[in-house]
Parts: sequence; C-alpha cells; structure tokens
Amino acid sequence: MDSPSGDDLLPKTSPQPNPAAYDHLCATMAAQASQIAANQHQLNHLTSITEELVKAVQNLHSTAVTSPPPAAATIAHAAGTPAQVNPRLAYPEKFDGDSTKCKGFLLQCSLFVEQQPTLYTTDAGKIAFVCSLLTGRALEWITAVWREDGTAFTTFTDFLVRFREVFDHPREGKGAGERLLELSQGGLTAAEYAMNFRTLAAQTSWVSDTLKVLFHKGLNHELQTELACRDEGRTLSDLISLTITIDNLQRSRRVSAQRPFPVTTTRSAETTEPMQINSYHLTAEERHRRMSNRLCLYCGAPGHQRITCPSRRSSCTPKSVSASFNCVSVPMVIKTNNVRVATTALLDSGAAGNFISEEFAKRNNISLISCTNSLSVATIDGRPLGSGLITHRTQELQMLTGLLHQETIQFYVLPVSNTPVILGLPWLRLHDPQVSWREGQILRWSTQCQKSCLPTISPMTVQVVTLDSDSTSIPNLPKEYHDLATAFSKVQANTLPPHRSHDCAIDLIPGSSPPRGRVFPLSLPESEAMAKYIEEELEKGFIRPSTSPASAGFFFVRKKDGGLRPCIDYRGLNEITVKFRYPLPLVPSALEQLRTAQYYTKLDLRCAYNLIRIREGDEWKTAFSTTNGHYEYRIPWRNISNM
Repeated sequence: MDSPSGDDLLPKTSPQPNPAAYDHLCATMAAQASQIAANQHQLNHLTSITEELVKAVQNLHSTAVTSPPPAAATIAHAAGTPAQVNPRLAYPEKFDGDSTKCKGFLLQCSLFVEQQPTLYTTDAGKIAFVCSLLTGRALEWITAVWREDGTAFTTFTDFLVRFREVFDHPREGKGAGERLLELSQGGLTAAEYAMNFRTLAAQTSWVSDTLKVLFHKGLNHELQTELACRDEGRTLSDLISLTITIDNLQRSRRVSAQRPFPVTTTRSAETTEPMQINSYHLTAEERHRRMSNRLCLYCGAPGHQRITCPSRRSSCTPKSVSASFNCVSVPMVIKTNNVRVATTALLDSGAAGNFISEEFAKRNNISLISCTNSLSVATIDGRPLGSGLITHRTQELQMLTGLLHQETIQFYVLPVSNTPVILGLPWLRLHDPQVSWREGQILRWSTQCQKSCLPTISPMTVQVVTLDSDSTSIPNLPKEYHDLATAFSKVQANTLPPHRSHDCAIDLIPGSSPPRGRVFPLSLPESEAMAKYIEEELEKGFIRPSTSPASAGFFFVRKKDGGLRPCIDYRGLNEITVKFRYPLPLVPSALEQLRTAQYYTKLDLRCAYNLIRIREGDEWKTAFSTTNGHYEYRIPWRNISNM
C-alpha cells in the first residue's frame, strides 16, 4: 500500500491563512517602522543641537580666557544680584466686597505686585492675581463682568478704576471730608481721636491750618480749655502730640484722685491680725504648748491673754489719729430766751440722736433738764464717750436751719464734744433733706418740710405787660406809631431774621483769605460772661459752631458802669474786605432839606444789627475763637466793614 505524499498531508496539519490578520500585521509593522524613522530623525536633530551647544561653550570659554576684565565685571554683577532681590511679602487677605476694606486691599495688592516684577510682567497677570483673591460678593461681580476671552479690562489701571467704582464707597454714605467735619472726641482718648482724625485727614487735600481748626473743634471742652493759649504757632503734628500728652496727664490724675482710701473696719477679738513685717503663723504644736501653759497666743509671755496683750496694742494701735476730716455742716440759728445764737450743725448719719455740746449750752445760757433715765453713749468702736452717760437734755428750742427751715427740737447734752450741735439719724429721717456731699450743703427739703417747716408765701397779684401783645396794650407808645409796634418788640429783635435782597455782603480782595487770630486768655469773671454770651447767642441763632479756617480773637472791654462789653478783633478781615465806596450825602445838604420842617423825630431801632443777615455763604468769614469753641456769626457784627 502506498504512503501519502507531503502535499496531501499539509492541508491537514497547517491552518488556513487569515487575510485580515495579515493586513493588520503589515499595518503594525509599517507604523513601527515609521516611528523608528521619526525617532532616528529626532535623534539626529538632538545630536546636531548638542554639537552646536558644545561649540558655543567652547567659544565662550575661549572668550573668557582672552578677555578677563569683562569676565570679572560679569562675576561682580552676578555677585551683586542677591542684594537686589526684593523682600517677599505676605499674601493679601481675600476680599469679600466689604467697602470699608477696599482701599487697604488694593494697597496690599499693589505693593505685592510691585515687589514681584518678574512674576507679574503684564497687566493680565496683575488682574488675574487680584481676581484670585476675591471671594463672596466680589467674586460674584468679577464673574459677571469677566468675558471668556479675558478682555473685560484693557489695562490694570482700568481694572482698578472699575474696582473702586464698585466697592470703594464709605458705609455711612459720606466722604472723608464730611466725616472729618463731624468727627468729635466724645468718650475716646486723645490718642484714639487723633488716630481717627489722621486717617480721615490723609484722605483729603486740606491744608494744615484747616486741619488744626478741625482737630481743635472736635476735642472735648476740657482739652479745648487747656489748649486755649498753647496752640499758637504749632504745627498739626505738634498740636496733636501736645493734646495727647495733656489728655494722658489728666486721665492719670483722675485715676489717682478716684483711687479709694483704705477703710478701717471694726474687728472682733478672735479675728486674725493684719499682715505685719517679721510676723509668722504659729504651728499647731506651738499653739497647743501656749494654751496648755496659759501663755499669751500673741507674744508667748505669761500673765495675760491675747486680747489684752501689751505688745499687740502697741503694734496695732497708731501713735496718733488725726481728728480733722471733711464733714457736712450747715448753718443754723438757735433761739433761746429771746436770744438768737448762730452756729453750725454737723450732719451725722451715724449718730443715734440729736446732741449739743455741754460747753456750748452753758456758754449760751441754754436751759437744761435732767433726764428721767440716764442714757449710755459710746463711740463707734464701743469705747465710752466721756463718762459714758447722758444725764441732761435741753428744753424745746426754736431752730432755724439755713434761711427758711424752722422747727422745734430738743437736744441731748454731750459732756465731751468738739462740735456744738450734731444732727443725727432721727433728724435726717424726719426731714429727709437732699444733701450735696460734694458741695457740703442742703440742696432741697422734703415734701413734708415744704408743708410744715417752711413758711408759706402769701399770694400776690402779678400783672405782665409784653411788647409782643396787641399794639393798643403797649405802654407809652403814641398811637401814631402803633403800626410800627414790631420795631419796638424785644422778642422780635432777638429773633434771627430771614435772608433778604439787602443782606450784608463780605466780598474779599481776590487772592486773599481771612487771617487766623489768636485766642485771648480770659479771667474767671470774663470766662463766665463769655460762656453766658455764647449760650444766649446760640439760643437766638445769631451764631453757630464753625469749621471755618478763619478765626478772629474774642475778648472783653470794661464799660463805664463796670460791666463787660464783648469785642471781636476783625481788623484783619476788614483789611482784605472790598469797601463799599458809595457816596454819602453832605451834612450841609442834609440840613438844608430839614430847614423848613416843623416836627423832628428820632427813632432808635432796637438791636439794629440784629435785623439783617449776613449774605448766605459769607458767614464763614466772620468766624471767631474763644477758649471753649469756634463759632461764626449769621448777623453782622458791629465793627465789620461796610456796616
């Protein structure tokens, strides 16, 4: 039998070829060949670049060898580079849209960008840096205005302008100037007030003289008084430093004055001793030993107890006690035997009764009556006062306290007393007076005293005549002038008039400004008169507080009758005021017109200067300074030019 041939066996042992797999294999091989070719090309390119770099390094090396001076300069420059590195600043805090923090946030961002010039070389980079620090409402705003292509803002300056338009607004709706005009010290220290003032002043462009006036105006009255004669010729910084020094000194004095004095209280015999130098506590063994041997627990000696220890008395008892202390005494008059005896009475809420000195009673022949039962009297620490017994009292006496308070009273007689009369707790409870412990006098009596102790005032008829009533009721006014009754009215003359077409104008020479005068020191009577005058003029509305940079001095001159006439030094203002050069009638011509007249009348207007107003907007030119404030007139002052 013939064996099969190889061709017959091949189809049975080899798989049939797959055309798709063959194509895929060819494609993969082609891709790998292409990748190998690309890598070979890139390798050749890198090799050429490396060769060029080697040649460049060799050229640089040869240049450095042949030219040592430039190389030294280059090294020196490289060595000096670290000294020019800018300091690294902290990142600004994120901004959430709070308007009060806008200026500070932009300042921190600007400083950070300026200190990193190599990082933020373009406006886009600077804008992106600021935007990365936004959060909250600020982030919502920038998201709304930002465009996809990043062209919402052309430059960094444009971005800052838009940013300030949105967020840089004061919370109160007022600018720095308005807030500076309204700023006052109040309960702040001078240092705190000065810090707020400097912060607002830095946001304005006002000159130093104006800022000095505003700073002085916002201070408390006490500091204004202290600075009245000390702020002349000082700069704003010197004025602020002086104010802070004075305020700190005043506050330290108040603290010293308000520091409580040590209070001595009554202690029982078993209480512990106060802390003393070189003292020590007994141990339990030592205490037991002294008690067993009947020794003094204080000094350890026999023969006495701790409560009667002479060492304890000598160490705890002061050598001398001053009997002089501030107390409240009221003037009083005692009527006895038709004789009036004037003296003073001590108000003592710690006294259990009303007492009179035995020596004072005998000296003024005041009748004494024996008490049915003797009364014991002791001091606050329990020691008997004198003999320790009260055996007599006075008869009923008429007592006048103050000017009008009358009553009938009896006193217990003290054998020893440095005070003629003591009105104790029973008298204070009965009359319940309102006492000013600071001024040391009785301010007001109780309602019960108003009914029983104070004399009643008989009714009287009062007739009031006012110049503001009907014209027919004005006394001594001829009927021919009844239609001019308002011209004689005192109330109308003390009322601020309205603005009219003929208001007093104060035109200044172009380029000039009112000078700043000095504050005149005033005596105590002049200060009181000044305070009264300012209060009355403010109430009438004739003056008002001012923030004007102008200032004229305020002082007084003595009248012939001894009174004080207020004066204001407006000489500096008058020198720069444009004068009214209108023609005045000649005296002979005026008299010629009156030659044929038969009746002559003279009318003196009441408070004539109060009947017209200063032109609106010119009030600041009349500003004047006193020791307690800065004010300006709304009506013309009598010595102003053109009046």
